[in-house]
Amino acid sequence: MHHANHFYGHAHIMAQYAGLPAGDPPSIWGYLQHGWNILDGFAYNTAFVPGMPKFVWSDTVRRRGWSMGLRNYSVIGSAWLYLLELHPELAAPAPDAAGTIFYPFHGWEGQNVLGDHAEIVASINEHETGPVTVCLYWNEFENEAIKQVYSAAGFRVITHGYRGLHWRKTDADFLLKQLKELRKHRRVASNRLSSAVLYGASVGLQPGVYGDPMLLENEHPSFGGQARIRRLWPELNQPYVPLDLARAFTDAELGVEHLAGPAEIRDLFRWTDPAILVRPRTAKVLS
Repeated sequence: MHHANHFYGHAHIMAQYAGLPAGDPPSIWGYLQHGWNILDGFAYNTAFVPGMPKFVWSDTVRRRGWSMGLRNYSVIGSAWLYLLELHPELAAPAPDAAGTIFYPFHGWEGQNVLGDHAEIVASINEHETGPVTVCLYWNEFENEAIKQVYSAAGFRVITHGYRGLHWRKTDADFLLKQLKELRKHRRVASNRLSSAVLYGASVGLQPGVYGDPMLLENEHPSFGGQARIRRLWPELNQPYVPLDLARAFTDAELGVEHLAGPAEIRDLFRWTDPAILVRPRTAKVLS
């Protein structure tokens, strides 16, 4: 299984949805989109094995991939939507839900984010009136100087955990923790349009996108950068995005109309093959 299929516990969610043990999910026969993507659905320079399926969230991603000469796409919706199916008890906000959860744009193991977190604090104070939770990704959360900028402003500072890398340290409950936190709030915001904003809007939080978008170190120009996102979706880059507009965009990008049933997922991922099910880590690694 390609290691990115494990990011954020996606493979675990899909296995549980398909009726299989989620603790050690079998190999997915193909590539699973792991985050909102404005290109072909995958990280730049992913070395696709010819003929292997590409499981993506939306038809917009599939069409962009086809325009680039890629094939073997299956549109199945995002793992987030399958998580929602698994947790109907979290279908409504918490009784005491209040305030905003803010997700600063983050880096990862291979790229750092360059920007001024104090400017993000100033932007939050300008636009938010209720209690604020700032959710940092693990690498920023482990940086005490960054944490201190937000905690000194009086914000609650948390992390959902570690997404995993090369099959190690994956927090299988990452997205479940995110869902539970979203349910404690009324608004979701970020300094970039991102998966977190889409997830929040999908469960009814009023979204906002504002503040210094920051820079991703050595970001590849094929994605078009933040300028492309603002050019394509200007209506979604404002402090208070109308919820009906956000939901229409979110439903399309997350692939609400494309969810597959448990049996179909088992068939698409080749989870009906006993040889795969009993040998979850011996399938060929897709690099």
